[in-house]
Amino acid sequence: MSSAAVSTETTQEEPTVFGHPTGLFNLFFAEMWERFSYYGMRALLIFYMMKGFLKYNDARAYTVYGAYTALVYMTPFIGGMLADRLLGQRIAVIIGGLLMAAGHLIMGFEHPVAFYLALTLLIVGNGFFKPNISTIVGTLYPAGSHRRDGGFTIFYMGVNLGAAMSPLLCGYIGETFGWHYGFGLATIGMIIGLAVFVMPNFVTQGLIAAGAAGAVLALLVFRANNLAAILLNIFVAICLACAAGISILALSRGGLPASAGAARSGKVALSKVAMVLVGIAIAIPIITLFVSGFSIVTSDGNPVQLISSESIENFKKDGGPLTQIAAVFMEEISKPAGLLLTLTGALAFGYLILKTFSLDRIAKQRMFVVLTLTFFSMLFWAFFEQAGSSLNNFADRNVDRVSESKVVTEDLVGTTIRLQPTQEQLGFTNGEKVFTLDQLNVLRAADENKEKSDFEIDWTVHKDNIGMGLATREVELAASMFQAINAVCILIFGLIFTALWTFLGARGLEPSTPVKFALGLLQLGLGFAVFWYGAINADSRGIVAVVWLVLGYVLHTTGELCLSPVGLSMITKLSPKILVSTVMGAWFLATAFSQYLAAIISQFTGVSHGGGDENVIPVPLETVHVYGDVFKQIAIAAVICGCICLALSPILKAWMHSDLPEDGGGTASGGH
Repeated sequence: MSSAAVSTETTQEEPTVFGHPTGLFNLFFAEMWERFSYYGMRALLIFYMMKGFLKYNDARAYTVYGAYTALVYMTPFIGGMLADRLLGQRIAVIIGGLLMAAGHLIMGFEHPVAFYLALTLLIVGNGFFKPNISTIVGTLYPAGSHRRDGGFTIFYMGVNLGAAMSPLLCGYIGETFGWHYGFGLATIGMIIGLAVFVMPNFVTQGLIAAGAAGAVLALLVFRANNLAAILLNIFVAICLACAAGISILALSRGGLPASAGAARSGKVALSKVAMVLVGIAIAIPIITLFVSGFSIVTSDGNPVQLISSESIENFKKDGGPLTQIAAVFMEEISKPAGLLLTLTGALAFGYLILKTFSLDRIAKQRMFVVLTLTFFSMLFWAFFEQAGSSLNNFADRNVDRVSESKVVTEDLVGTTIRLQPTQEQLGFTNGEKVFTLDQLNVLRAADENKEKSDFEIDWTVHKDNIGMGLATREVELAASMFQAINAVCILIFGLIFTALWTFLGARGLEPSTPVKFALGLLQLGLGFAVFWYGAINADSRGIVAVVWLVLGYVLHTTGELCLSPVGLSMITKLSPKILVSTVMGAWFLATAFSQYLAAIISQFTGVSHGGGDENVIPVPLETVHVYGDVFKQIAIAAVICGCICLALSPILKAWMHSDLPEDGGGTASGGH
């Protein structure tokens, strides 16, 4: 074995809390605040592009969203390699945090160049931050430790505590009071996360306490006047306070070891850091052009396509539904971001496949397991990541978000009343004109109504208004807040799943990792089946009961808990130590491709597919079945993929060689 293959895992005895290294709780809060910033921005991104100054339609917003989320998960492959070879994980995390903080800050400026530059800084920063902080978690545990899966689940709960807070704060405040307030909160979160990672232990404890106290206060103050919202915010506030208390206790016994995340070569030369920074400076304008589809340099402001629109339209005419899907895939993959992602993926996985065939038998079979399950993970996230795009718009347009309201009675017909416009008016006639969501968005974005949640308008009551709800804005849930359901459910079920795996493992009944992946896909399919069922049982206006959205997200969460935490742990256990950060980056690169696939899938829910002018959002009755039909197809596909994974699980389990030490046979055949 070459010297480069020596494990970087912590070997000395480290202080623990509940059996886990104290450094885990430092990383818990660093990652929690980073995810707060990321998911806070993501909860607003689609709405910001469509309702903010850019005024994008569905197709354009989904394209940019897909390019951004794909490139966010593409760059960790490069960030992982640079950390392995030049920087070490610790320095890489610091660079990534600084870039992301700058990106969130710039997002508040309303200019197209600033918008795309902000996305680029977040993309590049995430590439350095995400794979390397996950890798550091793995180094806290000795090889073969049975606690590592539990440690990754605890770490994953930190991810989701941040993801739960962000829609409730960034999403609610951004939608209600102004986009720049939401993005500003995301900036603060990123700065706190970075400070928690780099500051001395006693300062870190103070930051955890102060940040948690501020967030708890904000959760209790900034919320809809709605029982569900109140209970949700209180629950997240309690979880945050408990996590802060446990982490402060843990850090009083010791923090992150100095050796965790250090470069293999020891001290990092300043010239290496400078070389990486120069590379970042060169990459930023290039990636900015890719994420924008070169639209900020074209005269018409539309994204560049390498395959002509005429060719794609001709292709669509040649067949049925499968041809339509292939045409949309061609259209999206031919854009600059899609082409960049495809080429990067081919090179990256080609490199890993070549390296795999140079390993000995055991390490080779383990890498086959990693690559196979990475493929199923890619399919899982391609379906799951409708959350930030089509499911976000589904919640905005078709899910009942008003908890209580009075109704219009027959005696009001023909009169003009004053009301606060809410979701309750969608699809009803104001005088002679049907009220649609784009009209509501225009009213809320008007200068005189910005930062006012209680403005009123004149409404001429038509006879079809009988039964229409009359509600105040304060009881209407912001659509972005539903993004918190998945994360809150992980907080509820995360420890339950950890205890379940431990209970079953002690009795020799714990499912293998491939079986857990199959269970994840099956539950994801059931979640989309619930969304479809809700859509076909919508009311006469096309509004879906909120219970179906919540239940579907719960099933997505239980599926995610079967797959994602054990997936990260699988990478650190089965990958040869000489490749672990690179493989971790490849895991996120596969997620990048799934994000782009998710954006392609979401194209089929765009309003242009539902009929009418694509610049006008149709009434709920015209969009509900568009969403329902797509959700049904996703449900079928996810269940089929889960069954295939389950059928392959016996072979994959054998190739994992769980009875042998980790990194067994992790050298290249022939040695060095």
